[in-house]
Amino acid sequence: MDNSAIISITSLIIVALFLLFSAFLLTVKTSKKLSNQLLAAFLIVTAIDISVFFYHNIIEFPHAIEMLRMQISSFKDPLLFLYILSVLYSDFKLRPKHLVLLLPWVITILILIPNFFLVSETAQIQFRINYAESFEGQFIIGMNRFVEVLYIIAEIYYLLRYRKLLLENYTSKDAFYNYHWVKQLIIFILVGQLLTFIKGYIRDSGDFDVEFVNILRIILLAFGLFFSFWLVFKALLSPKLFRGIAVDLRLSKEMISEKPNEFTNQIESIKSYMVKEEPFLDASLTVKSLSEKIDIPHRELSIIINQELGQHFFDFINKYRIEKAMSILKDPAKKKHTVLEILYEVGFNSKSSFNTAFKKHTGKTPTAFRKHQ
Repeated sequence: MDNSAIISITSLIIVALFLLFSAFLLTVKTSKKLSNQLLAAFLIVTAIDISVFFYHNIIEFPHAIEMLRMQISSFKDPLLFLYILSVLYSDFKLRPKHLVLLLPWVITILILIPNFFLVSETAQIQFRINYAESFEGQFIIGMNRFVEVLYIIAEIYYLLRYRKLLLENYTSKDAFYNYHWVKQLIIFILVGQLLTFIKGYIRDSGDFDVEFVNILRIILLAFGLFFSFWLVFKALLSPKLFRGIAVDLRLSKEMISEKPNEFTNQIESIKSYMVKEEPFLDASLTVKSLSEKIDIPHRELSIIINQELGQHFFDFINKYRIEKAMSILKDPAKKKHTVLEILYEVGFNSKSSFNTAFKKHTGKTPTAFRKHQ
C-alpha cells in the first residue's frame, strides 16, 4: 500500500470518528449543551478540512465550493477558543460581540471576490494552481497564521487566569478538573498546529520531495487518529464534563479595595474564626461560603487573603488542614488512625493532594512525619 492510499484511509477514519463523536455531543443530555455544541462544531469543521485527502475520489465540487472548503479552516480557531471559554466559565453565553471573531474569514472572502469568485472557471483553475504564490494567497496565509498565534496566546492567558481564580476561590481538587482537561486539550492542539505548520512550510517552500511531504501528512494524520481516540476515552472516563466558574468572577488584584483601614481587625477576626470554628474541615469550602460564615463580603475576603496575607485561598485553607493533620499525627491516642482516615477528617478528599500539601508544608510525607514523632 502506497503513502497516498494510507493518507486517504487514515483521513477517512478520522473524519468518521469526528462526525460520530460530534453526533454524540449534539444528542447527549447535559447541562453543558453550549460547550458540546461548540466542540461538535470544531470537530465538524476539522473533519471537513481533513476530508480533502479523500473526497476527490468520491465527488468533484465546483471550484468556488472548493475554495470555500479551503477557507472553512478559519473557523477552527474561534470555535476552539469559544469552547474553552464555555468550559472555564459556567455561565458563558454567546453574544453579538463574538461575531467579531468571524472578521478574518470575512476579510478572506472579500479579498478573493475580485480575482476568484467573479472570474471564469478557467481563471479560477489557474488561480488555485498559483494560490500559494499569489498576493491574495500569501496575504491570507500570513493573516491566518498571525490570527492563529493570537488565539494560542489568548487561550493560554485565559487558562492561567482560570487557574489563579481557582486557587483564590476553591480548595477542592475536583474544582481543578476543568483546568487539567483544557490544559491537555490545548497541548494536543498546539502539537497538531506545530505539525501542520512544519508540513505547510515544507510544502510551500517550492522545492520539496512529494513523498517526504506525504510522510509528514501520515504523521499528522496518525496524531489526529490518536487525538480522536483520546477524545472518546475522555468522554467515557468523564461523562459529566464539565463544571466551570462564574464568568464575572475576578482576581483579587483586579478588585480595588475601598476600606484598607479595616483589614487589620478583619485579619485577626478571620484567623480567630479559623482556629475556633475550623471551617476548613469542610472539603467543599470556597471563599464565597467562608465569607458567608464569617459575615465578610466575598470581595473583601478575597482581597484580604490573596493580597494582604499574600496567599491563595487554596494554600490558606490547606495550611490549617495540614496543621490539624499534624496535631492528629502527633497524638498518641490517635496512632491507630490511618493516613486515609486523617486526610478525610481534616477536609481533604484526595490522598495525592493531601500528600502534596503536607510535604509542601512540612518537608515530609505524612507517614514519615508520624514515624519521626
